[in-house]
Amino acid sequence: MQGFDRKAMAARLAHDIPEGWYVNLGIGIPTMVGDYVPLDREVILHSENGILGMGPAPAPDKVDPWLVNAGKQAVTLRAGGSYCHHADSFAMIRGGHIDLCVLGAFEVAQNGDIANWATSENDTAPAVGGAMDLGAGAKRLWVIMEHTTKDGRPKLVERCGYPLTTPSAVKRVYTNLGVFDVSPDKGFVVVDLAPGVSLEDAQAASGAVLHTQ
Repeated sequence: MQGFDRKAMAARLAHDIPEGWYVNLGIGIPTMVGDYVPLDREVILHSENGILGMGPAPAPDKVDPWLVNAGKQAVTLRAGGSYCHHADSFAMIRGGHIDLCVLGAFEVAQNGDIANWATSENDTAPAVGGAMDLGAGAKRLWVIMEHTTKDGRPKLVERCGYPLTTPSAVKRVYTNLGVFDVSPDKGFVVVDLAPGVSLEDAQAASGAVLHTQ
């Protein structure tokens, strides 16, 4: 299977963001989405550490060490962008003012549950943090992730086996094998498959049934 690489996954998702949406990008692959939003499209990127109007990653010689996203990665500010207090940033999230949140995940269940912060009771990762606020507060949640783990276990599943971040929140999933809507009636519904990937390939790599349109 050829599939999408991570840059192609991010570009595919960025292409689907409508004009005028306020969008929060999570840590990991989601941060790459900001590099592929067309410059002529007004998409306002939000970072929970207090940026509204975030731009793509800077060139190596244009890095501002004081301008970073929530994952401590260097970013830029688009024309009209602004900074705000951390509490005000979370008020935007909790008040339902973010049109879309894009997160990575360890697992997504066919009912839209997302698990993205811990894989066991012994994880040393910090508390769930902003992901839970974003999953519950944003108007819609899309996930971008590899379709399977490094050892080949599916990440699209019937039921999450890891601690949940937010229940029944995910509306769409982007993976290296394709794009999948999460339907309340059917579960995972194929929107698009990556080049060189058949429905049989995607199904074999999934832990839940994939439905066609």
